[in-house]
Amino acid sequence: PRSMSDYFRNRIDEQRELLAKVASDDRFLDVLQELADKVVETYQGGGKLLLCGNGGSAADAQHIAAELVARFYKERAALDAEALGINGSTLTAGGNDYDFTQIFAREIEAKGKGGDLLIGISTSGNSANVVAAVEQAKRQKMTTVVLTGGNKESQLSKIADIVVAVPSTVTPRIQETHIL
Repeated sequence: PRSMSDYFRNRIDEQRELLAKVASDDRFLDVLQELADKVVETYQGGGKLLLCGNGGSAADAQHIAAELVARFYKERAALDAEALGINGSTLTAGGNDYDFTQIFAREIEAKGKGGDLLIGISTSGNSANVVAAVEQAKRQKMTTVVLTGGNKESQLSKIADIVVAVPSTVTPRIQETHIL
């Protein structure tokens, strides 16, 4: 029916408009360049990339890690990247023994070191376990990056070293832009 075609067209138009907005925003593009430079610097310095998020953002963390370990665009050496929260036993033990807000922080304590890079993904910018992860990573002298939405007052926007803030409050559009 026509209404479903309109629905899909409207979602596509929303994403097209958001992408046009970020593509014409020099500050947003500068932050992307800063992130790219930091990733390269991390790998050149022998560091690794850790990623975390909840729900769809956890899936995005896994996707990004997989592209770095496997192949993305061209043949190259595997890059050390890991999505946190993937081991079900570690996840449930941490949630049970401590608190769900500490699940990523505990993994960072075990796996992170100075010179590594954490990318925390939270569309709201206020996910308590991602906030705790960024705080733990900072204690361990890691560089912290967040992929978030347009809430400039979010907790993560205030504490991360690099903030990629998609200028939207619509979760699916934010997530689509994060994965881009």
